[in-house]
Amino acid sequence: MSAEQILNQFRATGVQTCFHGRHINPQIYADLNGSNWSLKDYEARGGYQALRKILAQDGGEGLTQDQVIATVKESALRGRGGAGFPSGLKWSFMPRQFPGQKYLVCNSDEGEPGTCKDRDILMYNPHIVIEGMAIAAYAMGISVGYNYIHGEIFEVYERFEAALEEARAAGYLGDNIMGSSYSFQLHAHHGFGAYICGEETALLESLEGKKGQPRFKPPFPASFGLYGKPTTINNTETFAAVPWIIRNGGQAYLECGKPNNGGTKIFSISGDVELPGNYEIPLGTPFSKLLELAGGVRKGRQLKAVIPGGSSAPVLPAHIMMECTMDYDSIAKAGSMLGSGAVIVMDDSRDMVESLKRLSYFYMHESCGQCTPCREGTGWLWRMVDRIDRGLGKPSDMALLDNVAENIMGRTICALGDAAAMPVRAMIKHFRHEFEAKIAAAQTPAKAA
Repeated sequence: MSAEQILNQFRATGVQTCFHGRHINPQIYADLNGSNWSLKDYEARGGYQALRKILAQDGGEGLTQDQVIATVKESALRGRGGAGFPSGLKWSFMPRQFPGQKYLVCNSDEGEPGTCKDRDILMYNPHIVIEGMAIAAYAMGISVGYNYIHGEIFEVYERFEAALEEARAAGYLGDNIMGSSYSFQLHAHHGFGAYICGEETALLESLEGKKGQPRFKPPFPASFGLYGKPTTINNTETFAAVPWIIRNGGQAYLECGKPNNGGTKIFSISGDVELPGNYEIPLGTPFSKLLELAGGVRKGRQLKAVIPGGSSAPVLPAHIMMECTMDYDSIAKAGSMLGSGAVIVMDDSRDMVESLKRLSYFYMHESCGQCTPCREGTGWLWRMVDRIDRGLGKPSDMALLDNVAENIMGRTICALGDAAAMPVRAMIKHFRHEFEAKIAAAQTPAKAA
């Protein structure tokens, strides 16, 4: 089966997720914005068949925990939240024979600027996440799970709560699911809009009712997670891929993408494009094709740069990005990250100094302040870029800016420090001339009238 045929299956069933762009498939978009998020509609699309399959319902033989994990490993499904860690391998870290309670957590704290895919999945197809989490919990011997939902999308939280009630009433959640010996309780929890709570250990702290600040690692969540118990955390889109993988096999999902990059990925395209929105494409699709789906660069302007994986990913100039395919390995080889899949497109009208100033301000504002290099360094970065943008820069600022960014990277508890420093270093690397031009203009005496 070709990748295009598999993708057509995703589109036809609506099981994988949803499309935001009306121009790709207006019928799917219309359905998902209507009432088709409910349990009966999800079941009509084949929903919960994967859970029935592993629990030996409808005359099936069932799947063991090891078989489920092996299938996910075969699919080459990688974490869709940003890190891209192999999901099956992560599940295998869970100590299944641990005698006490274990937890499963869905990270739906979607706060990366430019990213808007997870909220669409939860709003328009919530049961696919519920089913994916139930399957994952079965594979790891977990009986309790939580979905931590970004606090600024409360209507999505309410939708997910409604879907949970439907699933419980139908016997897909709770004790002895569908008459089996497997029990799984799933709860929703809404956050409060803090960017730092997207970091998995800060999320766990917040879920426990404490201030959302990252933990030192090790120990890692697989051994010491929620309430000090073994915990596995995956992203919303990651769980949403699981039911299709179990129904159709790991190899089929792998073939939809490319080696080491199995399946499809939702990209949230924003910025200077004609048709911004969410687009689901096979991993390995050329960026040029994705840009074409989004209607191309707006108003006929020229592509200047792209941030391929959310605001924390290093920017890539147009000539490099146009040679890339949209997968983890290709983007990494080009010097950036696929990250959360938030593709920020910038045309030739964009001032890169001003763009960096906006990014630097965000990270200064969102730093939790726990680490000195991040707390102080992000402020330094913003103030220096702001000074250059206002025409008050000095030639020495370029070296100082790069030095501060270098001294933040790798010296903080979590990755927020790196997320603030990498855009700075990439902007200087690829668009240094724009910074130097503003500094040079500041050094030139004003001409007499």
